[in-house]
Amino acid sequence: MASPSHPADPTRTTAAERRRVALATTIGTTIEWYDFFIYASAAGLVFAQLYFRPAGDQIALLLSFASVGVSFLFRPLGALLAGHLGDRIGRKAMLVVTLILMGGATTVIGLLPTYDQAGVIAPASLLILRILQGLSAGGEWGGAVLMAVEHAPAERRGRFGAFPQLGPPLGLLAASGAMALMAVIAPGPAFAAWGWRVPFLISVVLIIVGIVVRSRVAESPVFAEIAERREQTTLPVARLFRFHAPIVILAALTFAGNNAAGYMTTGGYLQNYATDPNGPLQLERAPVLLAVSASAVVWGLCTWIAGGLSDRIGRRTTYLIGWACQLITVFPMFWLVDTGNLWLLALGLALFTIGNGLTYGPQAAFFAELFPASIRFSGVAISYAIGAILGGAFAPTIATALVQQFHTTNAVGVYLAGLTIIAAAATFLLRDRTGIPLGPENEAGQARGATILAD
Repeated sequence: MASPSHPADPTRTTAAERRRVALATTIGTTIEWYDFFIYASAAGLVFAQLYFRPAGDQIALLLSFASVGVSFLFRPLGALLAGHLGDRIGRKAMLVVTLILMGGATTVIGLLPTYDQAGVIAPASLLILRILQGLSAGGEWGGAVLMAVEHAPAERRGRFGAFPQLGPPLGLLAASGAMALMAVIAPGPAFAAWGWRVPFLISVVLIIVGIVVRSRVAESPVFAEIAERREQTTLPVARLFRFHAPIVILAALTFAGNNAAGYMTTGGYLQNYATDPNGPLQLERAPVLLAVSASAVVWGLCTWIAGGLSDRIGRRTTYLIGWACQLITVFPMFWLVDTGNLWLLALGLALFTIGNGLTYGPQAAFFAELFPASIRFSGVAISYAIGAILGGAFAPTIATALVQQFHTTNAVGVYLAGLTIIAAAATFLLRDRTGIPLGPENEAGQARGATILAD
């Protein structure tokens, strides 16, 4: 543990410890997002039929996607709770709590009866469990990225911060792969009857793996020094909004542009659009899920590259390059999907994920460098959670409604392009603080100058 006479210095963390932290944050976030994404995938493939069918086909689909989005409404609450406790009792403890909450809810979903078996209790229970997933997701990200970034040397924060950022693409890869495998093992009616449940039930094993890995890492050196100095903030969330609300809003808007784009695949929208038996493409489930899995590989690779790139050219510059890539590929992606050719669909998804990765890889370090040490967990977690609501929460629902109204995916392209432009503007207004000291001894400097409008 750092002493007050020796400021928090991540370079004093051994290389072996940094590797353990990188492994623990990557595995933990992968498990968390695997759980989160299999719900989104199932919502696009079977939940409308199994839990919301009495509402009619179109409304049932909207309700199914809305159940994906409702969890986002509870992310800020999860972020508030985890942020308060993370700034008061530490980053590490929250990682284990959120993992258990997410995995437990996912496993129970795999055991839920359907509407035909239990009536209205079934969709009501599904929504409650999805809310629990949202609470967990709201608290997970902040703890994972701060463990990675605060353990890292200043010149490699982007690279180490990219490790937990690999969790979503790896989680999407695992979730889509598991669903694709079950679509092959249990095709047609068997998939709706029981095949979709298997990936949910696997989560109980993943929880155990995640807990074992995460319990073996040391607490963040920054929080360790805060605790030794006894400088924990009594009400970190109140202080955050009193002094740093504009930064929270701008950071949230940057994530909104990334998250809305990402949820075209992770939220299950394109899976449903491509495989809907009443839709224009009517493709088979397994090949579409494999194409989504392939795009997750590209997403993960670009996320990893972007983290290291941000150490070289700065976080904001890397972000702005990513926004440009996302903007120029959003319409071509939908055009390629609309061909109905699986290879072109896969190409469209892969191209679109390049910008998504470039604006995701630097995010951990970028957000951590925006907030003072004593309220950093609250700052990054709440910014992330609000951005998720503004961006991905109802993106699949909005996309579905736009296509139903205008009968063209170009309408969805306009929606995503608009969010991309807003996110790019918010990124421009935030100051690049690559390499700023993160320890509590530099609290005063961290509290000033996070936007280009500040002194």
